Amino acid sequence: MQKKQKEKKKSCEHLRFILRLQTNKLKSVLVTLFAGVLLLPGNASAQNLKLNDLDYFETRGVNVFVYSNQYTGMFNDEKNAGIEIIHHGVRTATGGAVRLQNTPEQWDLVPTVVERKVDKEAGTINVVLRYNDYDFDSRISVTPKGKGVIISVILDKPLPVKLEGHAGLNLEFIPSSYFRKTYLADGKPGIFPLYPSSPTKVEPLDKKVMQYFGHSTFDDRGRNEYIVPGPLATCRTLILSPEDPETLVKIQSSDADLMLFDGRNLAQNGWFIVRSLLPAGKTGNVLQWYLEPNAIPDWKRPPVIQFSQVGYHPAQEKVAVIELDVNDTPLQKAVLMQVTQDGKSYEKFSADVIKWGKYTRYNYLKFDFSPVKDPGIYYIKYGDQSSNTFVIDKDVYSAVWHPTMDVFFPVQMDHMMVNEAYRTWHGAPYLDDALQAPVNHQHFDGYRMGPVTDTKYKPLERIPGLDVGGWFDAGDFDIQTGSHVSVLLNFVDAWEKFSVDRDQTFIDQKTRYVDIHRPDGKPDILQQIEHGALNVVAQVENIGHPVRGIIVPNLHQYHHLGDAITETDNLPYNPNLKPYESDGKSSGTPDDRWAFTNRSAFLDYSTAGALAAASRVLKDLNKPLADRCLAAAKKLWNENSNKPPTSGQQGMQMFSAGSEMSAALQLFITTREKKYSVRFTELLWPSLEK
Repeated sequence: MQKKQKEKKKSCEHLRFILRLQTNKLKSVLVTLFAGVLLLPGNASAQNLKLNDLDYFETRGVNVFVYSNQYTGMFNDEKNAGIEIIHHGVRTATGGAVRLQNTPEQWDLVPTVVERKVDKEAGTINVVLRYNDYDFDSRISVTPKGKGVIISVILDKPLPVKLEGHAGLNLEFIPSSYFRKTYLADGKPGIFPLYPSSPTKVEPLDKKVMQYFGHSTFDDRGRNEYIVPGPLATCRTLILSPEDPETLVKIQSSDADLMLFDGRNLAQNGWFIVRSLLPAGKTGNVLQWYLEPNAIPDWKRPPVIQFSQVGYHPAQEKVAVIELDVNDTPLQKAVLMQVTQDGKSYEKFSADVIKWGKYTRYNYLKFDFSPVKDPGIYYIKYGDQSSNTFVIDKDVYSAVWHPTMDVFFPVQMDHMMVNEAYRTWHGAPYLDDALQAPVNHQHFDGYRMGPVTDTKYKPLERIPGLDVGGWFDAGDFDIQTGSHVSVLLNFVDAWEKFSVDRDQTFIDQKTRYVDIHRPDGKPDILQQIEHGALNVVAQVENIGHPVRGIIVPNLHQYHHLGDAITETDNLPYNPNLKPYESDGKSSGTPDDRWAFTNRSAFLDYSTAGALAAASRVLKDLNKPLADRCLAAAKKLWNENSNKPPTSGQQGMQMFSAGSEMSAALQLFITTREKKYSVRFTELLWPSLEK
């Protein structure tokens, strides 16, 4: 018994010894880690942020802009304005401003800049912001402090009651720089989510702050509600990416909670957002943050070698541009390396670089390797940086346009199903086109309607015959007639000068079907001219003139990222049915695209020229369409010829003269009628004198 007790006692003492040993080891590790943290690059000898000659705050590896860029208003929040951080060469933060939402979307209201003052002596930047819709002004003052800046929000008048619980100081961080990284919220760890998964709730619509011109990005399906994102974390000290010196940022707030939001809950282009609400009923300095982006001592961005990714013709000038960090010392030479058949590289050419100079934040060098004319595969070396490979060859441009004709334009074809091998790019969309846009209406994407329609149609009346032809506006799904006119003229020019007979696309207008990489025996460029002309001539025939464009009526449709066929229900709107109700042939959902029909001489003449040109090259492919194009062109010419501009067109006179001259030229080439050449000559000499 005593022996067992002795063994047990000995075992306990041994265990205590091991625990003490492990505790000491842990202490040692913690001390080492703490020392390591203190010695992190950002904590060693990084320089303080200072106001530079370009009126932003700078230290090695960190730039903080304060409204160096402003919101343009055309597309509202473009993620390129307000307080911004360029962090070790990457713009990781933007949108620092007083905003009215937890996670502002592109079409939420943005403040206008009333005044921006830079105080060189104090090293401070002050910006006065205003929301006209709420008669609300605020001032943001940014002052350097140590390795960071103090951001203060100053109010001369208390927050408007309508904005209580809405107005706050926001700063947005780009998700791609923080994926798979962590954060510390008052010491509590968290991980930035790859996919948006933070909590949300719905609130009654009457609580929502208005969006751009009263439009809404949210389809509430008639429930009069909207989504309010909740925070990932709430704290007073927030450390972003503590494990990565290149993206580590510290934010502290002494006045209000810091909340971390995921903007992707409402919009796929949303960012991670840090936000503090402004207090109600207070004036003066109502909110203050300390913002410290970590700076790696002696950091400099690696050189960036810029060159033609397409390659070079042997006879052309060949000049690469090398972009250098302002703290980098230029090397004397750059080298052109050639890649051989056995996968090895050797020096083909070297030359001294030419100092071009400084532009904004970088220095630039030029490397001229024009003497090299031998065909082959090459890359450029500058110090330890190498560019991607490129080609020098006499046929370098022969196929560079193929992806544009083979893939891009077929994918952009409206009112058609487009297939490529196993992929369906989109179904046949917008077969419910189109309704007459209402008058006195400010839309989005630059569209608006004046006090009249300039057509025989009443607002929201169906305009027949528009569900044919045309291309999507690049990046959107609307039809922009002005772009169509330009494309048609360029395609006709390419056909007449170069006889571009490439055939890699199957296009069947009767069945509304396109198949990419499948020849059909017809030149693709002529079929694209046919497709563009079909919509433009339909506008003239069914409306009476070309229109500004055709676009969806709702903002919640406009930001659509899916298949174009699902942006509308593809059924003509029937006001006798309830919303979301269908009889199989029509629908009670008012989602059909609108035609913005205000008329202009400039667009009439531009369209006349394009249709006259198209008629020439379509006569062998589609004679009936060619005849319709020429008839429409003559109609537009006759209706505009020698007419004085209307009051709404005074500012377009110079452009109208140019488009009239182009129309006269194209009509003369097509018809050889003297009246067009006479008018062309009359317009030519005055335009040359200008």
